Amino acid sequence: MLVEDNEDFLFYLKDNLREYYQVIEAANGKDGWRKILSSHPDLVVSDVSMPEMNGIDLCKKIKSDKRTAHLPVILLTALTTDDQQLIGLETGANDYMTKPFNFEILLSKIINLLQQQALSKRTYQKQVDFQPPETEVESVDDKFIRQLSLHIEKHLSDSSYSVDQLSIDMNMSRVGLYKKILPLTGKSPIEYIRSYRLQKAKPLLLKSQMTIAEVAYEVGFSNPKHFSRYFKQEFNILPSVYALAKSDEITSRSL
Repeated sequence: MLVEDNEDFLFYLKDNLREYYQVIEAANGKDGWRKILSSHPDLVVSDVSMPEMNGIDLCKKIKSDKRTAHLPVILLTALTTDDQQLIGLETGANDYMTKPFNFEILLSKIINLLQQQALSKRTYQKQVDFQPPETEVESVDDKFIRQLSLHIEKHLSDSSYSVDQLSIDMNMSRVGLYKKILPLTGKSPIEYIRSYRLQKAKPLLLKSQMTIAEVAYEVGFSNPKHFSRYFKQEFNILPSVYALAKSDEITSRSL
């Protein structure tokens, strides 16, 4: 899908892309969001500066909705500073291009994102019925995720451990980290760190005698209320209810 309010530029992009893809067009973010829900595109290319709803807000909407969070998004803008690009990437955008640009570069980015999305679905979302042999060589993406998790695990109880620190530990720029994590996991770096902490909290809630607050601090949340809210968002159940429900289930099985 192309979302662009400049008719001439929209025509230029559509005329070049339709040789390779079926193209859906929208004149602004509001129109784009409506058509995304009705047409289910595989990827969105959007301008940033538009009336009704700009590209940043459209990207936020796409990435915060479970129905569309998987969609790759490329933002187009005349803004060129790193801070401005990070604003776009921090909303969940997969890539950022500044105008004017070479169409072949845009096409290459589109092809790569669609290929990455297809690979990620097969690797991380599809259930497999067998365990790979121990001698199988670890893929680059698997190694990246493993190293990412090891660094977060090392700083699990440190609530100040940030995306900046994770970027340094991974020897990557913040922009590079965003671009790598999003297509592999569907999450931004800060979302991945939070999700990892929440997953680690589950066995503590079940098997330890720790209070909810103690569990929150143990997995790196400085505020137990924030921990409970994010736990509810992640697992659709409050941590107190989760611990109680599982405790009752274990008790009933032992009777």
